[in-house]
Amino acid sequence: MPGTTTFAAEVTNISRHCLWILIDDEEIAIPFSSFPWFQKATIEQATHVTRPQENHLYWPDLDINLSVESLKHPEQFPLMFKP
Repeated sequence: MPGTTTFAAEVTNISRHCLWILIDDEEIAIPFSSFPWFQKATIEQATHVTRPQENHLYWPDLDINLSVESLKHPEQFPLMFKP
């Protein structure tokens, strides 16, 4: 019987300016200036992240879906939040 494939993602740090997420062996900053939805989130909400697919992150308590590629290469995703 095949097992379930799981992809790990973990929020490792939250600062005044961003949150840091560990995906595989790479730590990526998610700046609040580009992703303001995280700025007012509680620690519990921000750290409750799942990775249902290899290139998909989901924060169920905040209803936020992000592509891993949009964090690694934001210049390729011009439709970003602008204050």
